[in-house]
Amino acid sequence: MTTVYDVEANLLIKEAAEDLKKRIKAPEWAPFVKTGVSKERVPDDPDWWYVRGASILRKLYLKGPMGVSRLRSEYRSRKNRGVKPEKSYKASGKIIRLALQQLEELGYVKKAKGRNQGREITPEGVKYLDNMAHRVKNGRAG
Repeated sequence: MTTVYDVEANLLIKEAAEDLKKRIKAPEWAPFVKTGVSKERVPDDPDWWYVRGASILRKLYLKGPMGVSRLRSEYRSRKNRGVKPEKSYKASGKIIRLALQQLEELGYVKKAKGRNQGREITPEGVKYLDNMAHRVKNGRAG
């Protein structure tokens, strides 16, 4: 059985994003928003919302239960501050939170119970990503 560990991350995320495009809807404000305070412009890719959702799903698969704050740190970037040294800033929490809620509605993510707070991937989410990995590995992507 092919798993997420057997394929390249960028190919898997691209394939999952194409499939998520049919399942979730990007908010109406998505074309106009930056992905973090450190960014100067909006993303160039018009399908960036689905790519971020697929990437979040993969991160939950690999790294276990994670909350919004930890995911914000995962997507952090450096801000160009002119002559001053660059500084690292976290990504937008609203984008990550809304993407997690949409993945929750699909049944791929659930809220974690107990000591590890945040969200964790469900068995359906694992099955979904493994199927995407299988499609990528067999060359049936698209």
